[in-house]
Amino acid sequence: MQRLGGEDEDRLALAKERTVPRLRKELAGRDFPWGGAVFLRIFKEERELELWVEKGEHFELFRTYAIAGMSGQLGPKLAEGDRQAPEGFYYVPRSAMNPRSRYHLSFNLGFPNAYDRAQGRTGSFLMVHGGRLSIGCFAMTDEKVEEIYLLCDAALAAGQPFFRVHCFPFRMSEERMGRARGHRWLPFWQELQPGYQWFEKHRRPPNVLVQEGRYSFGDD
Repeated sequence: MQRLGGEDEDRLALAKERTVPRLRKELAGRDFPWGGAVFLRIFKEERELELWVEKGEHFELFRTYAIAGMSGQLGPKLAEGDRQAPEGFYYVPRSAMNPRSRYHLSFNLGFPNAYDRAQGRTGSFLMVHGGRLSIGCFAMTDEKVEEIYLLCDAALAAGQPFFRVHCFPFRMSEERMGRARGHRWLPFWQELQPGYQWFEKHRRPPNVLVQEGRYSFGDD
């Protein structure tokens, strides 16, 4: 979703000026490197986005952000215009970063991925962006998206080829999965759960492949 309005050619420079010094100080205070590799997890039911930063051999949680705007119900995005936000495993290269977004700063999640395409799912321009309103995207507010965008931008500038964004319907504990018994999307969520569990165990995101139309997970 995009907001109509004039372009601000200097918005990224201004965002860096007001936000990077504070971020650098916060990272240094917790022994995180500036430009360290990042990993994002999104939980729709909890309306939260987690930003993890690599420290040594593992990733550690830097901050959890409340999602300000999101449309649809629990379950994957199926078709263009269905107002659903995606669920699945996505990656964001530098080419998907948009410092001139009409919704302040944004990056494209890359929906549909190979799994989505294998299922015949359609859609376009599914973003994490600023503002408070969204249809099918994740709106974080301008202030919060500046932090998220700049940390991801720094990681890409330092050599991370892309960062992963894992979108889940909820925190996929056994207890919560048990409460989803009988839900129409339980079989799909059972495909997502091993990816969730992998990170919970290893504190590194798995390498995600799509084989014969299904997700598979392994070492990066």
